[in-house]
Amino acid sequence: MPIVLIVAEQQPDGNLRKASLNAISAGKQLAEKAGGELHIALVGKDPAKVADELKGHGAKAVHLGAAPELEHYLAETYAPAIAALAQELKADFIGAASTAQGKDLLPRVAGKLRAAMATDVMAINGSGADITFTRPMWAGNVFADVKLTTPVKVFTLRATEFTAAAGGEGASEVKTFSPKLEASKTKFVDFKEVKSARPELTEARVVISGGRGTKGDFKEIEALADDLGAAVGASRAVCDAGWVPNDLQVGQTGKVVAPALYIAAGISGAIQHLAGMKSSKTIVAINKDPEAPIFQVADYGVVADLFKVLPELRAELAKLK
Repeated sequence: MPIVLIVAEQQPDGNLRKASLNAISAGKQLAEKAGGELHIALVGKDPAKVADELKGHGAKAVHLGAAPELEHYLAETYAPAIAALAQELKADFIGAASTAQGKDLLPRVAGKLRAAMATDVMAINGSGADITFTRPMWAGNVFADVKLTTPVKVFTLRATEFTAAAGGEGASEVKTFSPKLEASKTKFVDFKEVKSARPELTEARVVISGGRGTKGDFKEIEALADDLGAAVGASRAVCDAGWVPNDLQVGQTGKVVAPALYIAAGISGAIQHLAGMKSSKTIVAINKDPEAPIFQVADYGVVADLFKVLPELRAELAKLK
């Protein structure tokens, strides 16, 4: 019976990263299609903190590996632990969400296991031994169905393409194991978290993003975001110019988002940016250029100056309160 191992992830505060629930949902789907069983793994200093949250998703077992050396994430220390567990379980598939950690960790695991890998998986197809993964190529302009032919198959998945697992499916067996530790040439120095009262960009239901049309002035965008309880995003050009922090970047080389509402203000719509937001449920584009590519993916478009439109929009929203 094929074994599907999903690697969960804790946030710096010890809580479960929400994208892990999307990964678990994808793992369940894969296990059903492959006729196998789902296992969940988590390593860290105190993975038991989220054991109750992980064991309610119908997995055969939840595997927790704790060690003081794993207090802070380093790929050099986490990868041997996950690879050794996968070998012990004889896992056929190993997956994780395409978070910063997932994109860093899983390729190392694949390398250690000499396994083929698919990144940014958006759909799981087929059944039995004939499983394929749909993934984007060429900045999302092409979607390829790929089949991995190595004995062990590794993948990362776009959390926005899979519904988060809801839980309540019966308690899984919780097992503890001693993580395999290897000497690391990398030393953890410090962790600096960007704190904001706004929602985290990849988890927000509403995202307001600004582009070069803002000329670096994000006051109206931030004000609208606060009115709507939204997250603030930005195009790569804006981040490269130093107008806003890099952690706000949406796009192929930034964060991939799929909120219920995405408002793009002053963003032309380069391919790299579209790759990171075009799965949004509703897209509103505001741009002075009627030929801007962003209008090709927008559900609603406003050809106007964002500095005129956003204040008017905020005024109308205020009337509804």
